[in-house]
Amino acid sequence: MSVPILDGITAETISTDRISTRVLFSGEADGTPVIFVHGNVSTATFWEETMLALPEGFRGIAYDQRGYGGADINKKIDATQGMANLSDDLKALMDTLGYDKAHLIGHSAGGSVLWRFMMDYPAMCQSVTLVNPGSPYGFGGTQGLDGKPNYDDAAGTGGGTVNPAFPPSLADGDRSDGEGSPRWTMLSFYFKPPFKPAREEDLLSSMLATHVGDQDYPGGMTASENWPNVAPGEWGMVNALSPKYLKSIDNLYSVNPKPPVLWIRGSDDQIVADASFFDMATLGAMGLVPGHPGNDVAPSQPMVGQTRAVLAKYAEAGGSFEEVVIAETGHSPYIEKPEEFNTVFHKFIS
Repeated sequence: MSVPILDGITAETISTDRISTRVLFSGEADGTPVIFVHGNVSTATFWEETMLALPEGFRGIAYDQRGYGGADINKKIDATQGMANLSDDLKALMDTLGYDKAHLIGHSAGGSVLWRFMMDYPAMCQSVTLVNPGSPYGFGGTQGLDGKPNYDDAAGTGGGTVNPAFPPSLADGDRSDGEGSPRWTMLSFYFKPPFKPAREEDLLSSMLATHVGDQDYPGGMTASENWPNVAPGEWGMVNALSPKYLKSIDNLYSVNPKPPVLWIRGSDDQIVADASFFDMATLGAMGLVPGHPGNDVAPSQPMVGQTRAVLAKYAEAGGSFEEVVIAETGHSPYIEKPEEFNTVFHKFIS
């Protein structure tokens, strides 16, 4: 991919026994590793400033996940395995780079990858930082703090819930600012308006490097008799985030060792929220998706509440966590208020 990198960042193509992808590095090669995991419709580019701000003695590492940016286009996300493909990719990268453990930080869907990684490879987690992470019960289709599914087939989640005009705009490299465009989506939802990032064009290019198709983004769907008449398909990140496929978060409570967790979120996130504008149930209740069956059947998913409840159980089981809310920010507080974010993050990893 042809997105410029900042001074102090180096880029390499790294091949593991699972996938070849673009990996960004900062800091001295012998520094303590901090591995950054990006979210949906983005790449490692989003992490560059945060990498460069790491204290002396740390090695920043950010990679393009399967399905995005410089990752091998032929390697697809098998959504029926939940986050397993992506968790195993991270493990393979750490093995290839020679790390038996690292500080891990994941944003949005990258946080969803780390929920799985903590369950599968807890001993490799020196610490875990979750930035506006997806709910541990998946994206959409569940209710209550215990993540009860609305429907057995997870209707209302997966690739069929994506605005059908959005993937073609990614594939066409749309750089306009019209409503629904990638740029409009970034400025309206990745950040709290009227914030605009200094590297707006580079971040937009990063979004446009998303792999688009029936096996990539959005990854397909299946028909459902349940509202809103779409259920998950079998490919890509959006489907992999469905509660239909995710490994039960109950496995988190018995992991050993239990890495410390820092949960940082923006106060005004509209993507991962207790009434997310990307949740079909929220849109249905607003009258924007016809036929909503009512909040007793399909209420807005309490994404933030579910995360807090799971982390409280994790602490009761012997783990530890800290929740930090950064005011006047949206989905990406590490970009919106970097000094405030880094103060908390650096203290945690140090």
